[in-house]
Amino acid sequence: MQKEVMVVGGGLAGCEAAWQLAERGIQVNLYEMRPQRMTPAHKTNGLAELVCSNSFKSQDSANAHGLLKQEMRALNSFILSAAEKAKIPAGSALAVDRELFSKEITEKIKDHPSIRLIRQEVSTLSADCYQIIATGPLTAPALEQVLIQVIGSQDCYFYDAISPIVDAASINYESVFKASRYQQGAGDYLNCPLNEEQYQNFIKTLLSSDQYPLHTFEEPRYFEGCLPIEEMARRGEQSLAFGPMKPVGLVDPRTQRRPYAVVQLRAENHPATMYNLVGFQTRMRHGEQKRIFSMIPGLERAEYFRYGGIHRNTYIHSPKHLTPFLQLKKIPSVFIAGQLTGVEGYMESTAMGLLTGLYLSKLIRNQPPEVPPATTALGGLTRYLQEGGKNGFQPMNINFGLLPPLPDVPKHSQRQLLIKRAQQDLYEWKERMGD
Repeated sequence: MQKEVMVVGGGLAGCEAAWQLAERGIQVNLYEMRPQRMTPAHKTNGLAELVCSNSFKSQDSANAHGLLKQEMRALNSFILSAAEKAKIPAGSALAVDRELFSKEITEKIKDHPSIRLIRQEVSTLSADCYQIIATGPLTAPALEQVLIQVIGSQDCYFYDAISPIVDAASINYESVFKASRYQQGAGDYLNCPLNEEQYQNFIKTLLSSDQYPLHTFEEPRYFEGCLPIEEMARRGEQSLAFGPMKPVGLVDPRTQRRPYAVVQLRAENHPATMYNLVGFQTRMRHGEQKRIFSMIPGLERAEYFRYGGIHRNTYIHSPKHLTPFLQLKKIPSVFIAGQLTGVEGYMESTAMGLLTGLYLSKLIRNQPPEVPPATTALGGLTRYLQEGGKNGFQPMNINFGLLPPLPDVPKHSQRQLLIKRAQQDLYEWKERMGD
């Protein structure tokens, strides 16, 4: 087996895996098909281009997303380091200027002496060399078909939707107010408040909207954490008021009251010249988006840099097809990383790239790798990929429900003790792994 590694996919997971290997002196050939072959969602040829949200979610270590970042930081995550360099204000969340973020990663990858960036599509799996497949939710059709042949299934997909981005200059600032929930941060969100009548009219119009049709040969499988707003609205008229339009923790300073519902706008870049409609992923036609979103106070005359959309998202039934070290059971030289494994979210996908890099570097040096303890955020995700899906395997974000509970501990004390246990167990695992 050659010591040189082929990493396929220049997204978050692929770049993370390549970096972890290269930092340990292993030569990496990183393949990225863009710009030779573009995807329906990508617009540039930059590595780690973010095509959905620009937020990596909470940094608070009392939150499961924050705990995952804490663990990745302890393992010197390349992607997390780049995100912190490109961060913009977003309350307790880690959000980035996506152009600066991609530029930072692209330059660092190009400059690393142990990484060779190759702009070429890969459509084969090999048992003769080590490969890490990190092609993400928009895997090219040829490679996707090869994966399907190997895993023997043609139903591993779901639809993932993206939120619109508006021009900051087109927002009606007289109708919005700045605030973060529960006064966290310095008021990093613009909030568009709706009264009950406005909300009801919005829902009624949304339910009658014209939407892009799905392919007739595919059944939609939406990830529960990223439902299109029109799908949420169909579940009941209050679904959005308890979802992305929930007003909890927000008080309009002009009325000193909590709005009936609210749409939050989050800055997309450092100059805050564009804003994302938080949680407003949709598959409505573009004209419908402009018409219906104009009903939201503050967006009456909004101009859109990007409309919401929907794309096909591919993943593998990991409990059936992957080893604990994220290798294909049928081709152990091939590792799967990122969103293809069945995790959901930027940091979760990056984490799988980080782990494949660590595992493979150990195997190349003839040292036994070890899966992180299930009590850690990294281990909880890994265990889900091995044991999840008893009632149907679906993508999963990090959450405290993935960690083994502490017996005989009151609920109000569970989270704090789970975090403390995770921190200690990760430290001990890291010591055992060495490097």
